[in-house]
Amino acid sequence: MDILKAATDWAKAELFSTPFFMLFGMAFLVASIGFWQLGKTEMARAYIIPTLVAGSLLLIIGLGLFFTNKARITQFENAYHEDAVAFVDSELERAEATLKEYDTIVIKVIPLLIIACALVILFVSAPIWRASTITAIAMLIVILLVDGTAYARIDGYNKQLLAAEKELKR
Repeated sequence: MDILKAATDWAKAELFSTPFFMLFGMAFLVASIGFWQLGKTEMARAYIIPTLVAGSLLLIIGLGLFFTNKARITQFENAYHEDAVAFVDSELERAEATLKEYDTIVIKVIPLLIIACALVILFVSAPIWRASTITAIAMLIVILLVDGTAYARIDGYNKQLLAAEKELKR
C-alpha cells in the first residue's frame, strides 16, 4: 500500500470538492444582488443581508479549505520522505480528530441548527427573521452536502492510514 499516494489522492479529492463551497457562496452573493436590485416586497428586501452573509461565509470556507489542502500535497511528500512512520502517525491523529469533529458538528449540531431555524420560521413572522433563518437553513444544507462527502472520504483515508500503520510497524 502506498500511503503517500493515498494521502495525495485524498487531498486532491478535497481540492475538487471545496470549490463547491465557493460556487454556492457565489450563488448566494448573486442572489443577494438580485434581491437588492429586484426586490420590491419587504420579504424580498429582507433577504439582502442574510444571503450576503451566507455567501461570504461559504466563499471564505471554500477558499480557506482550498488553499489549506493545496499546501498539504507538497507537505505530505516532504513529511513522508523525512519519516514515514511519523507521517502516518500524525496523519492518523489528524484524521481521527477530523472524524470526531464531523461526528459532533456535521452529524449532530448542523441538523439541530436546521430544526431550530425551522421552529423560528413557524413562530416568528418578522420578514428579517424568516429570511435569515431560511437563508441559514439553505447554507447549512450546503455544508451538509459538501461535508457529507468529505466525511466519507476522510473515513476511507483513515482506514488506509490504519492499514499503513500496521504495515509499517511490523
